[in-house]
Amino acid sequence: MASQTGAHAAAGSEYRKGLVLWSEQVNKAGGLLGRPVELRVEDDGSEGAKAGRLTAALIEGGAQVLVGPYGSAATLVAAAEAERARRVMLNAAGPSGLIQRRASRYVFQVAPPYAAYGDGVLSLARASGAQSLFILGRDDPASREMAEATQAKARALGFDHVSLEIYSGSVADFMPQLYDAMAVQADAWIAFGEVRDAADMVKTLKRQGFVPRLFYARSSPDPRFAKLVGQDAEFILGSQEYDERFATPVNAAFVEAFKARWSTPPSAAAAAAYAAGTVLAAAATRAGSVDTDKLRGALADLEVDTVLGSFRLDRQNGAQAGMRPPVTQIIRGRPVPVWPEPLARGRAVSPFVNWTERQILK
Repeated sequence: MASQTGAHAAAGSEYRKGLVLWSEQVNKAGGLLGRPVELRVEDDGSEGAKAGRLTAALIEGGAQVLVGPYGSAATLVAAAEAERARRVMLNAAGPSGLIQRRASRYVFQVAPPYAAYGDGVLSLARASGAQSLFILGRDDPASREMAEATQAKARALGFDHVSLEIYSGSVADFMPQLYDAMAVQADAWIAFGEVRDAADMVKTLKRQGFVPRLFYARSSPDPRFAKLVGQDAEFILGSQEYDERFATPVNAAFVEAFKARWSTPPSAAAAAAYAAGTVLAAAATRAGSVDTDKLRGALADLEVDTVLGSFRLDRQNGAQAGMRPPVTQIIRGRPVPVWPEPLARGRAVSPFVNWTERQILK
């Protein structure tokens, strides 16, 4: 399932390209378990209800293994059909915890869940010596889930003070939130929201001269962020699901093959689909079959490197436990990986420099 029309058409098209490339490579190498992979991709029109109907039709048509649709809403509906029919489905593009919240028997998550987005920044906050964390989440399902999971994990890790505020998407001036952060002497500002939100936060904090020990805005790696705030983007941390430059064990070969096939670099959606194919091939090879029960058993214990990181499951609910979104920091206008260490390659986080002490970059 890959949206080719509707709101998710652009990402869905990239998602499809990742699946097509994977299947072509497998078939060129002799197929999977000695048989060619037959890939059937349906357009759900970016509609959850349609994704459910199409999933049911694929199952009735004899599909042996399913790769979930693009987006959490569509994946949630498709997952219900897969569970009902007892057919293995790889959840490659549904990060919401709602999908894996119940003990899924047949749905296995490939991409990092929303709940994992705070893991890296909490590790860096601890290393920086920060103790009072001020966490913000935009009032949308994804950002709220990221923020609430980060708060819970921060408390479990024993930070001295952890505050959480959910803000409306209409907020443009973050002065009320800044006052609240100052009231608890926050030394880490951790925000999950959109690019415009992150830019407005920078403008508010700079105008008031607030200098946290650590400043994280999830969307800061987006090129639009630096365009909105210019060099004030420097030293801000963020999360980047995928980048063609990431030095994961298998990424370079994937990027080269993708560019050769499609004449463009791969996106995060393409990488997620390709990762699902990698996991499927590894599990089927280990099981020696695509029989549902054998494949389920192989997936439960599987650990394999993908373009998104190391695949490993939580055996209780099939959620992804190995992959974590890398944390980047804006340095000289570009996001560079600073966590985890294999991607950082020894690069330390640069201290957040006071707004008034910064030099103009040339």
